[in-house]
Amino acid sequence: MSQVQIACVGAGYWGKNLVRVFHDLPDVHLRQVCDASPEIRSAIQSQYPEVPVTANYDEVLDDEALDAVVLAVPAAEHYELARRALERGKHVYVEKPMTLDAATSAHLVELAAERDRVLMVGHLLKYHPAVHMLHDLVGEGALGDLYYLYSQRVNLGIVRSDENALWSLAPHDISVILYLLGQEPDAVSARGECYLQPDIEDVVFANLHFADGKMAQMQLSWLDPHRIRRLTVVGSRKMAVFDDVESTEKVRIYDKSAERPQYDSYGDSIALRFGDVVIPRLQMAEPLKLECQHFVECVRTGQAPRSDGHDGLRVVRVLEAAQESLRQAGAPVPLR
Repeated sequence: MSQVQIACVGAGYWGKNLVRVFHDLPDVHLRQVCDASPEIRSAIQSQYPEVPVTANYDEVLDDEALDAVVLAVPAAEHYELARRALERGKHVYVEKPMTLDAATSAHLVELAAERDRVLMVGHLLKYHPAVHMLHDLVGEGALGDLYYLYSQRVNLGIVRSDENALWSLAPHDISVILYLLGQEPDAVSARGECYLQPDIEDVVFANLHFADGKMAQMQLSWLDPHRIRRLTVVGSRKMAVFDDVESTEKVRIYDKSAERPQYDSYGDSIALRFGDVVIPRLQMAEPLKLECQHFVECVRTGQAPRSDGHDGLRVVRVLEAAQESLRQAGAPVPLR
């Protein structure tokens, strides 16, 4: 295979970034951009005059020379458009969340396997160099045994009307939490409130509990005075923080811990240790470019993507359980 033949479907707020990256990759030929909006099609045509644009998805799928479809459309359309592409023999990259329920996500996984096609989900942070560093630190035991994690993903905007803060923001953090812990939770609980629109939670606090006693908490909101994109990982030996808002010092490792020696005196039973704070050198590259390059390589080789359909399904299962917990006013929901 020389150049991978790709069409981008959806070129709006986020899709235009995918158009830019795939257009600029040397081993990709961007054959078409599809979008229902005349204004967006006009903007794409002005910026990339050599790339054909269309409003007709069937026209994209009818292109026999096309290898893969990149979907950056509203989440409610993910399943239908991905299903049709897989059935036509196209590889599929679909933005997060993969679908809006576990049953349709599972069907896409099965369909991709049946057709021997690559199915990849846009869990962008799994391609972030800082998350790679955290994953290596956890894997080599540098932090000791992991105790718990918590993430904050808050901002003022973008306020959505087609999904709540859970489905809009949590996929990023769930994908990283599962990646670092290497397991799915056994139960999920969540509480949230709808302040701006009926039945659409603007703020959600979600908790993931794991069978081995580990925990993870997520604070999610588009109604907050701060812009925070932070993940804290607490281990028995050290603690680490990934702050994606920081321009350069994105990872900090804290040589701090609490130890419990076996003493008779209760006052001596807990020993707190305070060491240095290390800011490791991080070789940064644009995560989106790394993600798109990975998709192209998977299409070329047939290897399973780091964020494949199974990964997308795991994240949707957690989202689905959290949504059910929201309906039950925070009651823990087991993952079946």
